Amino acid sequence: MVIIQKAAEGVSGTMLARFLARARRELKLDGGVTLLVASSAQLRRLNRDFRGRDYPTDVLSFPAETPPQHRPKQPSRFTPARYAGDIAVSVDIAQQNGRKLGHGTTVEIKTLIVHGLLHLAGYDHEHDNGRMARQELRLRGTLGLAEGLIARAELGRLPAKSKCAPAARRSKPR
Repeated sequence: MVIIQKAAEGVSGTMLARFLARARRELKLDGGVTLLVASSAQLRRLNRDFRGRDYPTDVLSFPAETPPQHRPKQPSRFTPARYAGDIAVSVDIAQQNGRKLGHGTTVEIKTLIVHGLLHLAGYDHEHDNGRMARQELRLRGTLGLAEGLIARAELGRLPAKSKCAPAARRSKPR
């Protein structure tokens, strides 16, 4: 599901839903994902409320936390589909970074979606010895995207307001 709370020129819910589905398939990520495209003010509130960091960020990931004992061993038509989690993207920061990096808002939002999906899949670039960076590189190639967030950070090309936020743990119910 895609929720656009702040619109951007050339960005539609349908286009983002298609991209999200394709990226999930490429990553082999089971379960549904909700994508929120919102303002920097909204991302700042989420970052403060769930991570204790009072600044806006470009992307946040909220993995679903289903205890193993509650996960079905084999899905059936009576078992609800697994839910992977939520991703929130700042359209304001995506517009700024897309402009600065020369690839536009749509490509930047897609890049942020890929990064968020990797966090939902359990990757953590701060502690995984490059596993997430390698997976991001592979997905960018497959999906035809520009330089990813991890590569930018390593090359010092991450614009100042862009701070990659590792997977956030849900401390409040949805």
